[in-house]
Amino acid sequence: MFTDKTKVKRVPKRGYYDADTVYKILDNDFICQVGFVFNEYPVVIPTIYGRKADVIYFHGASVSRMLVTMEKGVNISINVTQTDGIVLARSAFHHSLNYHSVTVFGKAELVIDAQERIEALKIVSDHIIPGRWEEARLPNEKELKATKVLKLSLSEASAKIRTGPPGDEKADYDLDIWAGVIPIEKKYGTPIPDPDLKSGVPMSESALNLMAIKK
Repeated sequence: MFTDKTKVKRVPKRGYYDADTVYKILDNDFICQVGFVFNEYPVVIPTIYGRKADVIYFHGASVSRMLVTMEKGVNISINVTQTDGIVLARSAFHHSLNYHSVTVFGKAELVIDAQERIEALKIVSDHIIPGRWEEARLPNEKELKATKVLKLSLSEASAKIRTGPPGDEKADYDLDIWAGVIPIEKKYGTPIPDPDLKSGVPMSESALNLMAIKK
């Protein structure tokens, strides 16, 4: 995964290039920012994704500006960032954030094979909430026709991670200013039933499992 593009230039010691680290960060989230050039100006659009092995899948409307552009084989970049804490230093200059991030470069490929398209849609669904695909009505032909699926290889990817306390100037450690880390945690709240939900329908197994895992 190490290339000139993926090499971490700023604070190189925070760079990671092994597949396990990259996959773990990607698997801990399901939304990324996709950067590409459209009509000669840069565009960044958030979208959900799913990963299987060394590939991530995207899907969306067939007329989506992003997907229509990506399927042409243009160079794109994606980023996924998890913010773990606010790092408060004694000096304003050394304030920072603790985070785990992944950046990927490459060219997306349109998924044409019908079986792979269905599998890709399931991968994205399972990436967000495992088991929901089996509970829901599956896409019909009209819906599949209105949907594009693309995939991106993770062959050019790197992670960047910051952890730990602030790093102040040596002289500043004598200042009477509180310093430390304020953790940031992501958690799921209590599910809110659809107002139009039929009476007597129990909460789905996938939602119950997600709550149990993420508590």
